[in-house]
Parts: sequence; C-alpha cells; structure tokens
Amino acid sequence: MDRHDMLLSPAGVDALRTALTRARFTANGIADRLGPQATGAVARNDYRAALRATEDRDPLATLIRVFICDQTEPEPVVAAALAPLTVEEALAGGLVERHGEGLRAGVDLEPYGDDWFVLADVPASARPGRPLHAEHVLGIGGATQTLIGATVRRPVETALDLGTGSGVQALHLSTHARRVTATDVSERALRFAATTAALNGQDWELLRGDLVAPVAGRRFDLVVSNPPFVVGPGTTTHVYRDSGRVGDAIGAELAAAAPHLLTEGGTMQYLANWVHVTGEDWAERVTGWFAGTGLDAWVIQREVADPMAYVNLWLTDVGETADPQRMAAWLDWFDAHKVEAVGFGIVSLRRAGHDEPIVRVEDLRQRVEPPLGDRVGEWFDRQDWLRARDTDGLLAARYRAADGLQLRQEATMGADGWAVDRQVLAMPRGLRWSEEIDPLVLALVGGADGRLPLRDQLALLAAAHDVAPDELAEAAGPIVAHLVERGLVEPVAD
Repeated sequence: MDRHDMLLSPAGVDALRTALTRARFTANGIADRLGPQATGAVARNDYRAALRATEDRDPLATLIRVFICDQTEPEPVVAAALAPLTVEEALAGGLVERHGEGLRAGVDLEPYGDDWFVLADVPASARPGRPLHAEHVLGIGGATQTLIGATVRRPVETALDLGTGSGVQALHLSTHARRVTATDVSERALRFAATTAALNGQDWELLRGDLVAPVAGRRFDLVVSNPPFVVGPGTTTHVYRDSGRVGDAIGAELAAAAPHLLTEGGTMQYLANWVHVTGEDWAERVTGWFAGTGLDAWVIQREVADPMAYVNLWLTDVGETADPQRMAAWLDWFDAHKVEAVGFGIVSLRRAGHDEPIVRVEDLRQRVEPPLGDRVGEWFDRQDWLRARDTDGLLAARYRAADGLQLRQEATMGADGWAVDRQVLAMPRGLRWSEEIDPLVLALVGGADGRLPLRDQLALLAAAHDVAPDELAEAAGPIVAHLVERGLVEPVAD
C-alpha cells in the first residue's frame, strides 16, 4: 500500500505532528496539565475536573477538550490549536467534523506511551445511539492491551501484524523489529494505520487482504494478531470483530497457517475465542488445532463467559440498539451447537524444529505479574532446557527453589493438635502458579539449594524415607520437569 494513502497528506501529517508536539499534547503533557485527580477521573469517563482545568482554551486545553473530553469547541479556537494544520485539511481528512456551532473530534486521536499518537474511530461509548461503521477501526481497548502485554519483546529482524486496525500492535513491534509488515482486510483500517505510522515517524509495509493471504509464501520471526475472533454463526456486520468464519474456526485457521508463516525459531501469538461444548473437554478441542503443525504451543485461557453475557457484550460493543431477534438468532445458534460457554485467551506458538512439539492448553485465570510476554518467553526457554535433557540429564542437574517461593498449609485442629491436610507451593510473582504437593516433593523442593545434583539429593531422600533410590529417581523425573516448567524450581547453571 502506498504510504501516501492516509487520512491526511504527508504535509498535513507533518503539520499535525507539529501542532500536537508544540502544544505538549502527549500522555505526560496531559497528565501534567490536568493533575492526578482529573487524569484518573478521565480514565473513568468523568470529564468534569478536566473541563474545569481547561477553561482558558489555550492550544493544549483545546486539544484536551476536543480529543479527550469529546467537546464541541468554536472553530477559531480549534483552528488555533491545530495550526499549522488548517481546518480545511482537518475536515477533509475527517480529523474533526462540524457539530452544532463548532467543531468536534471526527476520530479518536489518542496520545499513547511516552510520545506516540494513535488514530482510530471514535468509540461507540462516546457517541451513544450512533451505530458503528461496518469497517470501524478500533483504538486501544482491552483486547489490544492484552496482546500488547502478552507479546514476547525480543529483538527480531522481521515482524508481522495480521489485522492491524489502527496500527497499535505494529507500533510496539517497531521497538524491537527491524522491519514491520502489517495487513488488514479493510482499506479503511489501512488508511488509519498508515496515518498512525506516519504521525509517529514509522515506515511499515502495509498490505490489504484477508488474514495471511497478502503474505503467502513469506516467513517472519514474529507474528502477532488481534483477529476478528468473535464466535457465532459466521454473520459479518463489523469487520473488526466478525471474520465470516463459523464458530471458533478462525483460531484453528491461524494455527494451521502458522508453520508456513514462521522462520525457524519464530514465534506467533494471537488472541482467540473458543467454544465450550457440552460433553466435550474444551482443552482437547483447542489442542486439536495444533495437530500436525509441528509447533510448540502454549494456550492460556484468561476468561470464560456464558452465551447470554457474551452476546450482550458484543451487541453493546458496536453500539447496537436492543434487537431481540438478532440476540435470539445468536443464542439459538449457541443452543443448536451445544455451546455452554465461550473462552478467551492467548495462543503462543513457536517453530522450534523438533519432532515432538510441546503442547499445553490450560487455565490461567489468576492475576499475573506484567508483562505477560516476558513470562511467555521464559516458558519457551524452559521448554528448550527440558527438551535438551533426558532423565539422566535431569538427574545430573542442580536445582534451587525459585526466589520468593512460598509454602502454604491447611490444617485441622484435632485431639492431638494440628493435622496438616494440604500443602501447596505458591509463587507470589510471575505467573503466580500454585501446586499441591505431597511430603516427599516438599522435602525435594526444600532441599533444592543448588549445591547437590538431583541424583545425590534423591539418594539422601531415599535413605531418609526408606525408598529404593532407582524407584525414587524414576518417579522424580516427571515431577521435577513439571516444577521446572512452572518455574517453581530453577536449574542452576554449571
């Protein structure tokens, strides 16, 4: 896509950047102007304090009122704030629109991070009663932030953002990828992404097409996607949420495409919904997506919604008025396919080049220590370490308990005092996993101080518990591998 195909001309983008930076219309500049109380209130869509703090209508105040507080302001005041960009250019590009006696925001222009700007459509919540455009371009929402936080941020040569929308993921990729490619099925979305790129001094390759079609035959070191993953009968009304695929097929489709998209050692991460079907194990269903791909896969389910809540969420998301027939048709589809719930989570895949890929599909509902992407990278690193060692290799290694590892006990008071019913190892940081353990595993972890090889440690435990050393070693291998995978114990470098 030609980089000049933007909401504004290249000169107009330069003029807009000048206006925004001159006024200090940045996240820090806005916070300094409003103060912590008003800034916090704005995050809750309470603009009262912000409007009081911007009554003098200087350029920064005007930009805050128009693009943060969604106010209509007199044209001369807006013109002064946007200069050297002219009002005519801003109107032609849709940056502002006429409303009543003045001008208001025509797009969502959001200062982001330290010095970035993101252009997207005005969200439905800001304009109640006005249905979203069929090619509505999302700004920085909850799903967007989930993928941003979950992405592994390691330096790569090439990165691909599938379904870029406003270009937020591509912005983040540009911090650690030498070349960024972004695709979208919507020409309108690509115009927004091109403008976001230019406004931030970025030069991305922007291609139009459905999912992986525009990059067929090419490979990338890192691929990310916040696709239109909404589950339903395949009806398409809004391209940002509706893929046209029936059910949760888009998640399986991306998994199947991944081996052909990734370089050796490459990683792909995407958000997905999957159905929970009555009488079926949802984890087995999702595990089936990766059969035959040859990829390591780690899928973590972060949320689960019942069908009614799910349909309500997505009908509200596009600003649709109550439509009992549409809701009923959607719910009837769920009933017909025995869908009792819909899961949401993150799929992380890696082309590791092994004959026996590792696939884990599991619940991870607890709060995790951000950024999740660091935890994902560490998980793949631990898989590499484990895969390089057979049982003898595990027994020869030395281990130590992870920093901060806690032991939690549940006990019942009886006639002879407290009797321990349950013992749980818990990590208060990272992924905050917890594992119920028996006394022998507790002794194993308790003795993991990094000094003795596991084989010697097990010999001492075998003698203390009157267990055959070979039997204990055979049983301990899978247990230690699991504790390493979870990050509860860590190998000590030689």
